[in-house]
Amino acid sequence: MTDSSHIPVIRIALVGDYSPEITAHQAIPLALDDAAAVNDVLAQYEWLATDALHHDEQLAEFDAIWVVPGSPYRSEAGAIRAVRYARENAVPFLGTCGGFQHAIVEYARNVLGREDATHGETASEGWTVIAPLACSLVEAQDTIELRQGTAIARAYGKAEISEKYHCNYGVSPLFSEQLTHQPLKVTGWDEQGEIRAVELTTHPFFVATLFQHERHALEGRPSPLVQAFVRVAAR
Repeated sequence: MTDSSHIPVIRIALVGDYSPEITAHQAIPLALDDAAAVNDVLAQYEWLATDALHHDEQLAEFDAIWVVPGSPYRSEAGAIRAVRYARENAVPFLGTCGGFQHAIVEYARNVLGREDATHGETASEGWTVIAPLACSLVEAQDTIELRQGTAIARAYGKAEISEKYHCNYGVSPLFSEQLTHQPLKVTGWDEQGEIRAVELTTHPFFVATLFQHERHALEGRPSPLVQAFVRVAAR
């Protein structure tokens, strides 16, 4: 029998407004449990509602932060706070769907200095960095090309993947031009060249995807990116 007292424990904040009806929320605990088993650690995760997240101290006890799907959140400020805390404090970060979108908004505001950066789902004025997609990706599946030598490419071990989405918003074309010479790099594109993944190259692990790779767990399959996220958090 394995002595569980010697298994490393990592604490992961799941930032988002939990709903049992959201498919990704059903999948996330399964994906984390699988990733923890693969990495020989125990993953303890806690759901943090965005409208209950008011202070950085609430995040300080966690080894990693995942801003999960479910946008629009009850509090945009809470989601942005979680992204910023992870980015500024080198805490392993994963963002999927809404988490991806709010990682873009946070970067535009707090790194590029554009306080007017907005999410088109919740604001009609300002500099829209997250805009409606030309074609809806609700319950869609698509092929994504990955940039070689990146964290996401290393996690998957291949240059092309196929993943599922549940969203209507993505990166605005106007903002995508701003990322050409930024540490926040585009690391995944669909077949039309639209941005589907980004990562911060100056960070130990800061990866965000518009697609919901965690859904693999509902089919009994591992999520390579969740495994990589847990692996870095356990270091």
